Order: sequence, then structure tokens, then C-alpha cells
Amino acid sequence: MARTVTVGFDGSSESRAAAEWAAREAQLRELPLKLVHVWEPVPEPMALAALLGPETHKHWTERVPREAAAGLRAAHPEVDLHVEQVTGRPADLLTDAAKHAELLALGSRGLSGVGGFAVGSVGLAVVAHAERPVVLVRGEGRGVGEHPIQPSGTSDTGSDAPPSRPVVLGLDTTGPDDTLIGFAFEAAHLRNTSLRVVHAWNEPPYIAYGMPPDLELNAQLGAEEAAAVAGVLRPWRQKFPTVDVVEDSLSGKAANHLVDASREASLVVVGRRIRRSPFGAHIGPVTHAVLHHATAPVAVVPHD
Repeated sequence: MARTVTVGFDGSSESRAAAEWAAREAQLRELPLKLVHVWEPVPEPMALAALLGPETHKHWTERVPREAAAGLRAAHPEVDLHVEQVTGRPADLLTDAAKHAELLALGSRGLSGVGGFAVGSVGLAVVAHAERPVVLVRGEGRGVGEHPIQPSGTSDTGSDAPPSRPVVLGLDTTGPDDTLIGFAFEAAHLRNTSLRVVHAWNEPPYIAYGMPPDLELNAQLGAEEAAAVAGVLRPWRQKFPTVDVVEDSLSGKAANHLVDASREASLVVVGRRIRRSPFGAHIGPVTHAVLHHATAPVAVVPHD
């Protein structure tokens, strides 16, 4: 089955922003776009209320997705767009929709006054259970305009279009995964932009006790960590020779460095290890923090 770029849509401004982002991503990847309109039925007593009568139901289940699809087709005529309407629990339906997608885009509300996402329970549940990449897109501000879409019939070479912001990859050298790294390199390649790889390593434990730093030891640790990053990325540089790679091996907390890097990024790529256990899924503290505080769209790539 041909894969698609899929977006969860419920008519909210957040989902509209995600749909616009997904349309641009589908154009970059030359894939069809599937807009999955999710309608969660309300309890029967509420459904009898005047504000949730037949006209309101028709508006949200028919008019809203139809108008959204028409707007996307007008803005992105090159994209093959399909609309699918489903009814039920959004988290379950969107997790299922992700199975057949190249990636799934969801909207997240921007936090008023400070940078970052307000990731709701549905978004977190989908990220925790989907086994395909999930991209969280802000509902306001940054995110929608980060794709360097070229006019039809033109190439990136010699284009006067402004360069896209870099893609940022969070890399753990103790367990590097090809799925995660490959997604980030491909995203940078498609955007004709650079890839900034952020790796964080822990400072020696004596720092926590207020002891003076051993500059020689710190320099040695930094060099070893930087060499580890270079070793992991070497075959990927060869596979994607046109992607300019910037390697940042930094001491401190990974989440803090990734959130800082997100301010100048077109996309932040982080991983989630798939754990098939009876105790449920787990996002991981670094990915969880980046989801809530990054100011750019965040792609969570599940991997073994």
C-alpha cells in the first residue's frame, strides 16, 4: 500500500495549522495527503442540547472538513488530497491511522506568552503508541511556513528562495538508531537545508558537589564525546553528501540544548524507544520535555 502524509483534523485552529504543515510536507515528499477528520460523539444527554443539535453536528462533520479540504487543494494543487471521516476515540483512531502513514501530523496549542507546546492527552497518547513518526505542529506562530516549497517546474539549485532553517536532531551515541538518524537526514535533504546534530553528555559528578572543574579532564571528555558523534554520523554523511552537517556535542541536559536549538529550527527530530510491555508505552523524559517546550515542529520517531 502506498504511504501517505496523514494529518489528524478536528476543525480547531491547531489542526488547521497541522493540515497546512502536512500539505507542504506531502508536496516535499511527493506523497498523497490524507486528512483524517475525527468526530468524537458526545454523550446522549449532551447531544440533546440545542447547541449540539443536527445543524451543529452537520456543520462539524460535513462543512468543516469539506471547506478545509477545498482550501488545501486551492493552496496546494500539486498534492493529491483525500479526506477520511471517522467516529470514535481520537487517540485510538489516530494511532491506527498512523500505521499506514509515512508520518502523522497533529496540532498542538502554543503556550501564550512563552514558547512551546501545550500537548494534550490525545497528542501524548498518539505519540506514545504510534509506531510511525508523529509530528506535533504549533497552532500559532512558527511551524507552518518552515517548508521551502518551490514553484512547479523549478529546482532548488539556483533558487532565489530563502534557505530553510536547519533541521535539528537529538542524538544519543550510546544507542544510535538508523530509523531516527535517517529520518532527520532525509528531512534536511528534502528541505535543502543543513542538519544540526545535538548530543549532550553528562559532566563529571564532582561538578554537582561544587568542586572546581578539572579543565583537562573536561576537555578530554568533550573530545571523546565529539569523536563518538562523528563516528556515528560518518556513514550518513557519505549517504547524504549534499547535506551540510553541524555537530554539537555539549555538556549538560539534552532537553535544554534541544529546546534552545529549536528556536532556530525548521524541525526538531527526537526518538522514542518502542516498548511492547503490559505496563504501557513510555515517551521518555527528554522527548517529553522537548514536546512541551520546543518552539518548532517536533517529529517523534519511534524505534526499537
